Amino acid sequence: MAPDTIVLVHGFWVTPRSWEHWISHYEQKGFRVIAPGYPGFEVEVEALNADPDIITSVTVKGIIDKIEKIIQGLGQQPIIMGHSAGGAFTQILLDHGYGAAGVALNSAPTEGVRVVPLSQVKSTFPVLKSPANRHRAVGLSLEEWTYAFTNTFTPEESKALYERYHIPANGGILWGSVLANFQPGHQDTWVDYHNDDRAPLLFVSGGEDHIMPPAIQQSNHRHYKSDTVTEIREYPGYAHLLPAQQGWEAIADEVLDWALRHARTGPVPSAG
Repeated sequence: MAPDTIVLVHGFWVTPRSWEHWISHYEQKGFRVIAPGYPGFEVEVEALNADPDIITSVTVKGIIDKIEKIIQGLGQQPIIMGHSAGGAFTQILLDHGYGAAGVALNSAPTEGVRVVPLSQVKSTFPVLKSPANRHRAVGLSLEEWTYAFTNTFTPEESKALYERYHIPANGGILWGSVLANFQPGHQDTWVDYHNDDRAPLLFVSGGEDHIMPPAIQQSNHRHYKSDTVTEIREYPGYAHLLPAQQGWEAIADEVLDWALRHARTGPVPSAG
């Protein structure tokens, strides 16, 4: 039976609101769409900006646990799509046995992907410039947002999306993802690149993405050595905030078609 549910996982500096167009688009096609916020993100963007303390308490394990519990309550495996950090979380969920198929859009890297382009350094510098930010929620200025998320958008579009979507990000998780490649053992963003039992995975790369540029997607894709389908597509001219850029509808349709064609069947893992 083809999947009838799509789970959309958001990234950092935004909330599930960033998926608003994709939610309505897929619902109009007859799918049940679930776009969970991170633990504590059940409130709106404005509330998180007014009181960002909840953001500092979020952990990768907490995020993954919450989404896994949601999927465990479904009748069948869903398609999982994640953007930015949500792309890394999608990879982790697939590695844990969840999902009929996965799509990682402009994905953050999982552990072991050590490519660090200069544009990524500049994009994440507001957080990584100070170790003290490991204990803070760190926001972006409009200028920083435009460089990292919306560098191909008009100034008016960038400002409007900044005001509608932007919230501070958890500095501890961002620092942890950087340090993961230098610490022994498996860290929060570890996945088994040799896992033959995971669902098919598609990487989507925006050709003009500054914060998670194509080099990162290509390296992440190359790390996978399993026999399971793992593919990559690049969309020239697209920035990091690809789900909100003009022309997103065609991409949404193409990745959904890919996921449906490659979807596996099987039971949802039980809690344990």
